[in-house]
Amino acid sequence: MKKHKIAVIGLGYVGLPLAVEFGKIFETVGFDVNAKRVEELKKGIDRTLEVESENLKSAKLLKCTAKLDDIKKCDFYIVAVPTPVDKYKNPDLTPLIRASETVGKVIKKGDIVVYESTVYPGATEEDCIPIIEKLSNLKLNKDFFCGFSPERINPGDKVHTLTTIKKITSGSTPESAEEIDQVYKKVIKAGTHKASSVKVAEAAKVIENSQRDINIAFVNELAVLFDKMGIDTIEVLEAAGTKWNFLPFRPGLVGGHCIGVDPYYLTHKAEEIGYHPEVILAGRRINDNMGIFVANKVIKFMIQKGRVIRGAKVLVLGMTFKENCPDIRNSRVIDIINELKEYGCKVEIFDPWADKHEVEEEYGVSMISEPGKDYDAIIAAVAHNEFKKLDLKKLKKDSGTVVYDVKNILDKKEIDGRL
Repeated sequence: MKKHKIAVIGLGYVGLPLAVEFGKIFETVGFDVNAKRVEELKKGIDRTLEVESENLKSAKLLKCTAKLDDIKKCDFYIVAVPTPVDKYKNPDLTPLIRASETVGKVIKKGDIVVYESTVYPGATEEDCIPIIEKLSNLKLNKDFFCGFSPERINPGDKVHTLTTIKKITSGSTPESAEEIDQVYKKVIKAGTHKASSVKVAEAAKVIENSQRDINIAFVNELAVLFDKMGIDTIEVLEAAGTKWNFLPFRPGLVGGHCIGVDPYYLTHKAEEIGYHPEVILAGRRINDNMGIFVANKVIKFMIQKGRVIRGAKVLVLGMTFKENCPDIRNSRVIDIINELKEYGCKVEIFDPWADKHEVEEEYGVSMISEPGKDYDAIIAAVAHNEFKKLDLKKLKKDSGTVVYDVKNILDKKEIDGRL
């Protein structure tokens, strides 16, 4: 294996941890178009909280930049940009296309480009590589090579981190696949799994999250069913969980940059080739409607307690897509908020982890700095540790205040309902 100079394009939740680990061994350049983000990283500040300041500074061979010229001398390019969906749930390849254009402007003969962004099978070779070939006047597998090594970052997880999660690798030729595999083995302590092709690696990644989405959709459907039957879903799952092979999934809101998005990449490709994926889309429909279900349950509880709905003061605890993490991407808490507003409720949102400006820019809602009092309803939407310590009595208007627990973090004696 040659001594590569690595460029990591995109310094978000995926790219930064990767750049830091490579920057401890290889000469590495972290590239991001967000100049403000780059300046923060140079000061040892990671606003995503994925990389601690000391760890960031320990990457002595890492240089962060927003200048294209700084990655021209690299020979191993890693693309780690977001792959979201648009408002119609179609894959939005814009970040991926722009990153490919960036690579196309700097790639040279003999170089390697590896994609980490989650895509549908075929996207790397059919959508990204032609862009690089056009801008560089180079040909894949003749002048340069490509690979796919899907990210497996779990935002906020300090146990399952980049180096401790087995990494899938692949390449456009057997030789490039081996080279790519050897490069990743230098930083991945858990080892690697070399897939037989780029498409196999792409498919493996996209079904990881699709599988979780379907499993969560099943328990979400159970939650709706058992609610109609007057049965506590959590108690049912705990009882069923006493069998050794029962999978411990729990109902909830399914958002984030992976589970709530990746299935749409797979269904898009399926429909493109003439196949209608029924199970995957059914799971998406169920999970996408859970926020509305929660809001309607809260409204029903309020009506039962004689509350006037229009003008009712409701506190929503949490805005991020998961607990103890500042990531607000594709948070389905907004579905609860919007549905409550449709009923005429005055909704206040409190989340000590989320950035107020990011939330306002992304979702058009404002957050409060601290919870107030006299709430007609309180919804624990995210399982932040801070919410487990709240004294609900100080927040309630009176004994008729409705408390709904989406994440099963509150004392059962204090709540009116839970998923």
